[in-house]
Amino acid sequence: MTKTRVVVLVSGRGSNMAALIDAAAAEPDFPAGIVAVISNRPGAGALTIAERAGIATAIVDHKAYGSRAEFDAALDKAIRSFEPDLVCLAGFMRILTDGFIEGWAGRLINIHPALLPSFKGLDTHARALAAGVKLHGCTVHIVTAEMDSGPIIAQAAVPVLDGDDEDALAARVLAAEHLLYVRALKLWAEGRVRVTDGKALVDAGGDADATALVWP
Repeated sequence: MTKTRVVVLVSGRGSNMAALIDAAAAEPDFPAGIVAVISNRPGAGALTIAERAGIATAIVDHKAYGSRAEFDAALDKAIRSFEPDLVCLAGFMRILTDGFIEGWAGRLINIHPALLPSFKGLDTHARALAAGVKLHGCTVHIVTAEMDSGPIIAQAAVPVLDGDDEDALAARVLAAEHLLYVRALKLWAEGRVRVTDGKALVDAGGDADATALVWP
């Protein structure tokens, strides 16, 4: 079986990246393989996790470049050196230029810690608590030029409990993220995701839980 080659972009601890690596390693028939992990931060903990798993790593330090365009050009070159079919953002804390996104159009996905289109951007858990919502969660989506607005592949809903603070809610959402990103990558790698009229249509194969989870 020819597996989808995946490069993961990270900036921090890499827990979502680790979930993808673990799934690919644990299931012999998992349809994707993580071929490289690239970070914009030299000290990112994700790099150590990837190296221990025997996965190639690279650093493209955004502080070494004078503009977003220059950084994105260097990042694009690094990614292409691994010849991936798909790029997964996993806690990658950089806003990508339109030109970069266009170059990877349809092959760039992200996980966002909220139920899009609600709470785009940062500080999603604090904003969800402030809004008093009863359901929060996470979303895997295709990256487009408009931030956190691309076609939605899959979502997981997480209850907001009485007494939750930001840390408690974040931990519950993160556990759901680890499951959801693996499911979404598997669906993508199996060729079961297609975009029509700006929406991601997913062939769930009769699995009603494939693209919509309720956690726990």
